[in-house]
Amino acid sequence: MSTVLLDPAEGGVAHAAALLRQGGLVAFPTETVYGLGADARNPEAVARIFAAKGRPRFNPLISHFPEAEAAFAEVVADDRARRLAARFWPGPLTLVLPRAPGSRIDLLTGAGLPTLAVRVPAHPLARALLRAAAVPVAAPSANPSGRVSPTTAPHVLDGLSGRIDAVLEGGACAVGLESTVLDLSGPRPVLLRPGGVAAEAIAALLGPLDRPAAGGGAEEARPSPGLLASHYAPVLPLRLEARTLRPGEALLAFGPPLPGAALCWQLSAAGDTVEAAARLFSGLRWLDDEGRQRGLTGIAAMPIPAGGLGEAINDRLSRASAPRPEA
Repeated sequence: MSTVLLDPAEGGVAHAAALLRQGGLVAFPTETVYGLGADARNPEAVARIFAAKGRPRFNPLISHFPEAEAAFAEVVADDRARRLAARFWPGPLTLVLPRAPGSRIDLLTGAGLPTLAVRVPAHPLARALLRAAAVPVAAPSANPSGRVSPTTAPHVLDGLSGRIDAVLEGGACAVGLESTVLDLSGPRPVLLRPGGVAAEAIAALLGPLDRPAAGGGAEEARPSPGLLASHYAPVLPLRLEARTLRPGEALLAFGPPLPGAALCWQLSAAGDTVEAAARLFSGLRWLDDEGRQRGLTGIAAMPIPAGGLGEAINDRLSRASAPRPEA
């Protein structure tokens, strides 16, 4: 793949918007860092983000919008969220809120969680791109996983050239630090990640902010980003590394399916982990719902190789099959 550098003065925004609508990956400037964008409604495009970055887990991605009301169409926004949006949006603040019942955001973008992370960036090119694309844009930082976040287009190309479709040139980012992430999905606001908006400024509007519980990061303490040991779990028990089927089991297949399944969801007949990643959360949900309606007793998942996005898929399957906490 050849990565194109797009000049906003030469139709770059329209070109980038078209690529996003077509399922492409486009890096674009925000006031914080360059983001690696994809249509947040498109599971295959979102899966390509994880593959391009070499991201080891399906962490929830922030969905970007041109204005607050577009963001609030996808989530359940309370008075706290609206006050924060009026004060800090557009700007480097991400809000984690309950997913709206009619949300268009794909399950993979939100990592299968009941919450979504949303933001309205302040960079004029980012907002122009979001308006032109007319789709919610999921975007983590545009760098290989584990590397320093990029604040210029050359930084992006240094890490991702050949892995993504295009970079929209926008100069150096003004903030250069990722957005603040605030979890408003519960009764008390929780600061998941400090960033471009100071915690003190948020507390001045909302009062004291909770922090993730001691002894674990935000990923362990809160439902977003959501890496609890038991997570993403269907109601039906999930059995991993299945090479034969037991009576009453539905099948989560990868490659040629095991014979005799009463119900089967194919992650990827071709054994493509990018395709499998895009279909994982929807497949687990469908097998669980349909399997319970049919009186099945469990779900068997065929082995997934560790290469490519296989590690991330296996991580999520492992958490989905972990012993459930007692009520």
